[in-house]
Amino acid sequence: MSRIGKRPISVPQKVTVTLDGQTLVVKGPKGELSRTLPPEVEVLQEGDTLTVNRRNESRAARQRHGLCRTLVANMVEGVSQGFQRKLEIQGVGYRAQIQGRNLNLIVGYSHPVLIEPPDGVQFAVENNTNILVSGIDKEIVGNIAAQVRAVRPPEPYKGKGIRYAGEVVRRKAGKAGKK
Repeated sequence: MSRIGKRPISVPQKVTVTLDGQTLVVKGPKGELSRTLPPEVEVLQEGDTLTVNRRNESRAARQRHGLCRTLVANMVEGVSQGFQRKLEIQGVGYRAQIQGRNLNLIVGYSHPVLIEPPDGVQFAVENNTNILVSGIDKEIVGNIAAQVRAVRPPEPYKGKGIRYAGEVVRRKAGKAGKK
């Protein structure tokens, strides 16, 4: 039995969950998310808890059991609290700005890089070097944060670039000079 899959999901009072066959719709104060689950799993609602069960013991059902439980739990947490990823910019002259809804990055290229967020994702910038990506869908927030980091990933010699908050970049020694 999947250790993650058998854990129940508690639903906060301000969140409503609607099941229509294999389609799950979760509504909360931050927004609404829906997802179609694979036919190998079923979601049962008893009061204010959700449980994800396998329909059979096939290999596909066992593989998807824990995944679907985590996806449903992320949907419930997203519409009630939301998700956020923090990024830090390091480097002389590197900075970020908000232009409307878009994120404008100046990170050492000959031109600024403009990143447009999808619906449900917001950018916030503090001190020109700290970027906050927030939204209700954990998958989309993580993907957009990865796209921002990919504009200028941290390099190992000087550590310049965009990194996740708390990310440790392994540094390398440069070339040894002549003596």
